[in-house]
Amino acid sequence: MLVELFEMTHIDNMKILKALIHARDDPMPIVDGSTKKQVTLEVLRRKNVLLLISDLNISHDELSILEQIYNESRIHTTRLDSQYEVIWIPVVDPSIVWTEAMHKQFETLQSTMPWYTVSHPSVIEKAVVRYIREKWHFRNKAILVVLDPQGRVVSPNAIHMMWIWGSNAFPFTSLREESLWREEAWRLELLVNGIDPMILNWIKDGKYIFLYGGDDVEWVRKFTNTARAVAVASRIPLEMAYVGKSTKKELVRRVLATITVTRLESMLFSKIQQGKLDDHDPMMLEIKKLLSYDKEGGWAVLSKGSNIISNGHGNTVLTTLVEYDLWKEEIPVKGFDLAYDDHHKKVHGVTYPCCRFEFPNTAGRIPEGMKCPECHRYMEKYTTFLCCHDEGHPTASPFRGEL
Repeated sequence: MLVELFEMTHIDNMKILKALIHARDDPMPIVDGSTKKQVTLEVLRRKNVLLLISDLNISHDELSILEQIYNESRIHTTRLDSQYEVIWIPVVDPSIVWTEAMHKQFETLQSTMPWYTVSHPSVIEKAVVRYIREKWHFRNKAILVVLDPQGRVVSPNAIHMMWIWGSNAFPFTSLREESLWREEAWRLELLVNGIDPMILNWIKDGKYIFLYGGDDVEWVRKFTNTARAVAVASRIPLEMAYVGKSTKKELVRRVLATITVTRLESMLFSKIQQGKLDDHDPMMLEIKKLLSYDKEGGWAVLSKGSNIISNGHGNTVLTTLVEYDLWKEEIPVKGFDLAYDDHHKKVHGVTYPCCRFEFPNTAGRIPEGMKCPECHRYMEKYTTFLCCHDEGHPTASPFRGEL
């Protein structure tokens, strides 16, 4: 039934919404997040509707960032084509017996959401769950399906757009996504926009900036000390921003790290979703390198203002800084930017780190193959099992396909 409904033309979105959210005898099957009162589906008639689809294990970090973007969008919503509503569609395996613990988990999540939610997961019927999994490729990772005022799917998953461009991605259509990529350039704002106002101020002031990540505390210590020493010796204004996921509480800024890595992953998934994962696209090559370095220990990006000078694996960047005496004489001739980049390329050419990408089976669409961003050969494909012993994850270890 849903397949046929989505192929038909409608005057509004009500038939689609009523098919997705089966009200049965309840005339008010959804809850208004702002008032916490049950309302009818009529409040969504002829509106752009974003279906936030997830299981009950959606992370609090993800929700807090989505809420920040959502609240920002309510302030700037003026154009008619930017007016939209979000509704949470929790997908629970129909074969699982509903428990009191699950009910509390649902209510806790529902209470934190400022947007619309269904009154109970049971209003999402088994056939709808199957459609969501088969047609929209939902596994367990949250997706954001966008319906226009007539109920047509204009984006099968806009969550990547939201992570990358935030409220600037309105109205979250695939056409808007293509347009944003055409306007984009490889610059520091692409990596940090919206995550820390201080970094944007550094960019505006034209300072040298090291953006770095990694969970090796010893590497972080050596890198920061050496980078500061090089900055003093070279007399350059250097600022540093750590966006790693170290377990040391004094080093970690958890949400900042979540945003940075998630933005990078979203850029890759956005291109995969569009079917435009160009192995020769210079910007995507750099994004893939950073994602790979993040999986292999540590990484660092050096920029001057908005302009990215170089990015590299933690070991090659640290070696470049440690060997400062070998290239410092080039600075008066080439400038710090080029002298650093040239020496880093020499170091990188000698010590090629392995490249690795991980695609959880919860990710939905996964590429059949991928070329290495370093040597451009096709990468080997592996299957791995992983358990992080995290209470926020399902009991079963997630299955990962590793490229």
